[in-house]
Amino acid sequence: MSMQPPDPRFSRDGSPRPAGSGPDQNWVRILFAAVLAVLVVAFIWSRVQPRTPAASLSYSALMSDVTQSKVSTAVINNATGQITGYLKGKIAYSVDGPNPPTSDEESAFRSHGVDVRFPPTSSSALWQAIIPYIFLFLIFGVFWWVMRRSAQGQMSAISSIGRSRAKLYTTERPRTTFDDVAGYSGVKQEIAEVVDFLKNPSRFAEIGAKIPKGILLVGPPGTGKTLIARAVAGEAGVPFLSVSGSDFMEMFVGVGASRVRDMFQTARKQAPAIVFVDEIDSIGRKRGAGLGGGHDEREQTLNQMLSEMDGFEATEGIIMIAATNRPDILDPALLRPGRFDRQVVVPLPDLDERLPILRVHSKNKKIGADVDLDVVARGTPGMSGADLANLVNEAALHAVRRGSVTVQMIDFEAARDRVLMGQRRDSLVLSDEEKERIAYHEGGHAVLAYALDSADPVHKVTILPTGMALGVTQQLPIEEKHIYPREYIEDSLAVRMGGRVAEMLIYGNLSTGANNDLVSATELARKMVREWGMSDRIGPMAWGSQGLVFLGEDLMHSRDYSEDTSRVIDEEVERILREQEERAHAVLSSLKKGLAALAAALLEKETIDGDEVARLVDEATGKVVSLSKSPTSSSVAEPANRPDEANENA
Repeated sequence: MSMQPPDPRFSRDGSPRPAGSGPDQNWVRILFAAVLAVLVVAFIWSRVQPRTPAASLSYSALMSDVTQSKVSTAVINNATGQITGYLKGKIAYSVDGPNPPTSDEESAFRSHGVDVRFPPTSSSALWQAIIPYIFLFLIFGVFWWVMRRSAQGQMSAISSIGRSRAKLYTTERPRTTFDDVAGYSGVKQEIAEVVDFLKNPSRFAEIGAKIPKGILLVGPPGTGKTLIARAVAGEAGVPFLSVSGSDFMEMFVGVGASRVRDMFQTARKQAPAIVFVDEIDSIGRKRGAGLGGGHDEREQTLNQMLSEMDGFEATEGIIMIAATNRPDILDPALLRPGRFDRQVVVPLPDLDERLPILRVHSKNKKIGADVDLDVVARGTPGMSGADLANLVNEAALHAVRRGSVTVQMIDFEAARDRVLMGQRRDSLVLSDEEKERIAYHEGGHAVLAYALDSADPVHKVTILPTGMALGVTQQLPIEEKHIYPREYIEDSLAVRMGGRVAEMLIYGNLSTGANNDLVSATELARKMVREWGMSDRIGPMAWGSQGLVFLGEDLMHSRDYSEDTSRVIDEEVERILREQEERAHAVLSSLKKGLAALAAALLEKETIDGDEVARLVDEATGKVVSLSKSPTSSSVAEPANRPDEANENA
């Protein structure tokens, strides 16, 4: 794809430049000001420069000096009779002679070798005197003209402040189609009828069907909402106006509404067309909400957009597409039928969608033969399309740092570790005692993750400082999960308690290393009680998260449950956490040999994978602890003890 030179008539954001603006105009102003300053200084210097004072002589004394050949030059003014010049000692003189000068006087000068000159006539002398002033006034006139033009340009910029900043993409530019959007077959199928309407509006008109005027793309950040909107425009082959919600906001009240009007006028001229507003929540928040009662500029902009969308006719062929990741804060009037009456959810990609996304982002990379993108896709649950693009780029950067000419599987592993766990901190030096405690702490997490049936299997354990953590136990699910049963959540709580319990079991005391584990476990247990109804004492009741303060929904909001219920909630959260801590203690006590073997291996190798964890625990205990997760289940004869059985035996 060739690069087109930038158009000097437009700025970087696509808006037209005002007259008298731009880099060329700025250089002209700077150069003109420099030349003007030099000329003014030169003129003033020539006027104030000190001159040699002329000696005042009488006419008879001058003529006496002439006869004695003491005079070198003489300038005789025919108009005034004044005689000026230099004596042979380079002494200037000035004498008032006869007016008009006589011929005898000139003959006497010339006969004694005096260089006689006559100044120009009075008219030429006058012009010679006033020309510098004329030139100076001319310079000031040009400077005034340039400044006036600049002021006109600024006034033009002020008058154009209400123009829309939407970028127009026509069919002549490189187009994005659905083929460029990997995965999301359901989303593309749902939005394909918009393309059909723009291509063949008569089909809908014949049967009396009306296409939705507004389509709202809802999904987490990085899922490709903007890319899907561009693909709709590319498939339909119609102009595409793209603008961000923040482009409507300005310090002047009414500017946003003016820009909305200008944008829709442009869209009507280009119809059929698509108007895409990215991050519409910046102008579409609930009116009248927030500290202080709202925002006049944002509310006027929203009102104008609502009015413009109501003014649409089905035959105009203009479709509004907007994207947001916060539909809960949008104004209800924006979501009613007739405006944004269709919401298309763009979720995080699942396993079947992550694989084609990885293939798209790996097209321009030199991928090694050992890279299995299917394995990479299975190991990246919860990542968006932007996260996957960043993962592939991080893998390429890691390959360059290794000095490799291809991106290999080791690079993808390192990139995933960096994205999920953070950058390794090689500069942090730990003592032997700290390393040992961290090894037992992470070993507690890993042993429980391996031993408990419903817990996600261990992928990697490290005691190297990574990100903000001193050690990390990484778990990856075997398959995608969309709902989480109670057993899975309880096993997750027990795994999070594993580090704290391991320290108590080995050292008999606690450290600060379990801070993040306790925070996440408490939050998860509170959701079990307050939101998911997993408490027998609370029963089938749920209280969601509190409203957002910036919307004004929680500032004066009281709890919708009593103090007694609040006390019961706290007691239930405490009960759940203590039960899982006791359960983790029972399992680790029965697998203490495996915990010690795993800690020793971590101190030696610093990083081990999930299969090594299973092998070490099985060999240390002399039995297969988990039939579903152990790679050595075929070589160890003894049956596995279930975690709940170990808990009961304890």
